Amino acid sequence: MNLATLKKPAIILILIVTGITLEFSGILDTGKWLAIAREYNDRWWLVIVLILLQAIMFTFALAGSLFLWVVAPLYPPVMSAFILAAGGTLGGIMAYYFSRRLTDDWVSRVENSHTYRLLHKHDNFFTLFAFRVFPAFPHSLINYSSGILQVKLSHFIAAALLGISIKSFIYSKVIYSATTSASIDELLNISTYGPLILISVITLVGVAIKYKMSDKPEK
Repeated sequence: MNLATLKKPAIILILIVTGITLEFSGILDTGKWLAIAREYNDRWWLVIVLILLQAIMFTFALAGSLFLWVVAPLYPPVMSAFILAAGGTLGGIMAYYFSRRLTDDWVSRVENSHTYRLLHKHDNFFTLFAFRVFPAFPHSLINYSSGILQVKLSHFIAAALLGISIKSFIYSKVIYSATTSASIDELLNISTYGPLILISVITLVGVAIKYKMSDKPEK
């Protein structure tokens, strides 16, 4: 086995080990990140740092969504939505290209997901948007599936920006109004996530109807 053959499995192993290490070391403790960010909240460059940190996390399928709990208590909802959408979209683009370098074994795992199969059938903006806006849906699965399928990049970017912006704004509004006392229970309130599910479901139903109509034979 040559060096080139070993390279990809080595990268995957490093990512897995990194994810486990971050989880158990406490580095992903959002309380600690928030405390550090508060110290530099008056610095202009903090926004750039928060965007880049998210991008790095999403690129390697790590928990970039945790930054919601760092960004939302610090900034008003509109600014939070901008930071989270920018970081999520930039990380999504990087993951989109990175996913093409994964091993066949890793690719097969993504290909077995329902998300992959739906994107394979419906490579369009609306399907991507529906996934992005759905509460708690894993962005990394969308990013990697899109990269492997090589979905249209313009659809991918537009859906990421719009979907993450809407979802981030709604969540950020709840967290910002409650400051650091906000909990996951408040985000799980039907009044918070209900509209997101409704938007996602309506979008997917629209996609399904269009797909069925396009399959009808012409008379």
